[in-house]
Amino acid sequence: MEAELAQVRAALAPLSGGAPIWIVGGTVRAALRREPAGGDTDLIISGDAEEAARTLARATGADRFPLSTAFGAWRVSGGRLGLTVDITPVQGGDLGADLARRDFTVNAVAVPLDGGAPVDLHGGIDDVGAGVLRTVGPDAFRNDPVRLLRLVRFAQQTGFRADPGTRRLAGAEAGLVAEATPERLMEELRRILRLPDAAGAIVALDELGALGALVPALDEARGMEQNPYHHKDVLGHILEVVVHTQEILRDPEPVFRSQAGEVSAALGQELADGLTRGQALLLGALFHDVAKPATRAVQPGGRVTFFGHDRLGAEMSEEWCRRWKTSSRLREFISGCAADHLVLGFMVHRQPLTLRQVHRYRRRIAPREIELTALSVADRLATRGPRTRESAITRHLALARELMAVHLELERRGPLPAAIAGDRLAEELGRATGPWLTPVLEAIAEEQVIGRVASPEQAVRFAERWLASDSADAAG
Repeated sequence: MEAELAQVRAALAPLSGGAPIWIVGGTVRAALRREPAGGDTDLIISGDAEEAARTLARATGADRFPLSTAFGAWRVSGGRLGLTVDITPVQGGDLGADLARRDFTVNAVAVPLDGGAPVDLHGGIDDVGAGVLRTVGPDAFRNDPVRLLRLVRFAQQTGFRADPGTRRLAGAEAGLVAEATPERLMEELRRILRLPDAAGAIVALDELGALGALVPALDEARGMEQNPYHHKDVLGHILEVVVHTQEILRDPEPVFRSQAGEVSAALGQELADGLTRGQALLLGALFHDVAKPATRAVQPGGRVTFFGHDRLGAEMSEEWCRRWKTSSRLREFISGCAADHLVLGFMVHRQPLTLRQVHRYRRRIAPREIELTALSVADRLATRGPRTRESAITRHLALARELMAVHLELERRGPLPAAIAGDRLAEELGRATGPWLTPVLEAIAEEQVIGRVASPEQAVRFAERWLASDSADAAG
């Protein structure tokens, strides 16, 4: 990092005399702790940030672009720079005012870019040494509620702990999260989901009182009693599912055994919004029972039910994602997790399964076969009430393992070429092409998977029988 900073120092030297520049944030914290710094550096300048960004980009062949119109910040990255540099004008008129506006004291230490003694007006150096997160002032969260999420993220990233006063302040003002801009909250939540222990961070958000402000339905789930198959209330169960999901992401081998490598590789693939499939699955776990408070009922015999919470949960998840302006792909993923998280559990009672049943399971939950199979395991592991039998959990995990193995084997084989094209099938049957073709072609594809159709002639004969049967009527 020192070599990269020397490059930045040299490039911005012409500006330094008339426009003092300071390093702040993570680079300073890392230096104080004698740890390697990350690949990002924050600078504040008592001058024109755009000019500084232009000068640095020109000297290093890097790219530059505006980062925040509200604060006049610019980002420079790429080229020969070797790191990402964010340059922001001093806020509030001078350095002291700027540092007083920052979130935590450990982020309010400024080191002159040209060298010299650190500027520490709020005891940040001592707090870094003690591993403490403390707000710079009493209005820190009120001025920017996103800092409530950032408090949890910093604690997870650095191993620092919030001091008692900061925790009390955060708890008192956690409701302010609902007033923050959805885009900024979502960006901070994505950073949390990318943490090595994102589940621990989500639990910490709940302990602060911020999780319910992010997803109000989760607050309604707090203390809500379930049936005797559950050992925790609805919110406790949801959080435990998130934790079990994290454990599967960290090491799928205890559950999926020989398929663990393929499962891990698949969950590490990029999905959307800067999240991998596994990171997005943590959100799916958080929302899988989000509609239980809205669907809870007590039957005449006293049995607690949540009929339809899967369907309503999908709708609620979709609405939340729209409000938070996620991508359509992430929205469909999360709502799909809520909609189909019960499917595998119902199949436990139908064992042994036929290949046709496995194929229909895969088709129903596609393209989330791996994620929903893993989620079902996490859900099952988090359901250990007084009436839960260990054998039921064992059977569920065995089925999930079997389904995963079949799915991965079929994935390795690749898609089967269609036994017959739709236009040729229509011609062979003497029909005009139309919507009727879709269900019959899907039925033919299923017969191919189970090995009952392998040629165009067999496909035509099957289609004739299928169209003449009740299957065609059922398909509409």
